[in-house]
Amino acid sequence: MKVSIITVACNSASTIADSMSSVLRQTYKDIEYIVVDGLSSDGTADIIKSFEPQFAGRLKWISEKDKGIYDAMNKGVRMATGDVVGILNSDDFLTDDTVIEQMVQQFPDEAGAIYGDVHFVKADNLSRCVRYYSGRIFRPWLMRLGFLPPHPSLYVRRQLFEQYGLYDASLRISADYELIARLCLKHHVPMKYLHIDFVTMRLGGASTRNWNSRLIGAKENLIACKKNHITTNRFLISLKYPIKLLSGIFIRK
Repeated sequence: MKVSIITVACNSASTIADSMSSVLRQTYKDIEYIVVDGLSSDGTADIIKSFEPQFAGRLKWISEKDKGIYDAMNKGVRMATGDVVGILNSDDFLTDDTVIEQMVQQFPDEAGAIYGDVHFVKADNLSRCVRYYSGRIFRPWLMRLGFLPPHPSLYVRRQLFEQYGLYDASLRISADYELIARLCLKHHVPMKYLHIDFVTMRLGGASTRNWNSRLIGAKENLIACKKNHITTNRFLISLKYPIKLLSGIFIRK
């Protein structure tokens, strides 16, 4: 199984080397690594280029303007030739050197996607987990409550992008939610949970940066459900955070 990992970057010079190094260290070698840079001005492109010899032909990258993070992700998906596709953000890194090997070994033939866990760290202490986000209790119906599995742990068969479409780039924050809702609720694509910590994430992502971002995300979740004819409402979507706290799936350490 060939795996395509996509990293979207924009002025990520302080973190992208960690992302790229974590892919390079993977014990599983049939990896196509794609970096889509948004024409950074801080030397990000120079760092990407410096990694080319180490990837020995397994690295594809472009540096050009885009219309936002999901437009850039779509560029990466279009460039991908792997059997499955995953996203690794430019300020995150794969938690363990065997993550991709374990994922491939446990990817069942009947599944269209696989997902697991991620954990959060502060930028000044990458070794200390401050939050652990598990996909263990995720069920498709929970998307009606604004729930989704950890997107950075999600690997999707590439043929599903061809069959059901790419990320909805008209959404600023919730295109990952919309994609997963479209796959598992509208088209009933079977997804498997894998009890593995896939990714270490620095705090401060677009969807969790502040309460305004959360409000935008909740509004876009409603739009995503409407587009896919999924029944929900503002109250149900707002239940996500109490559910996380009560279930213990979003743990502060």
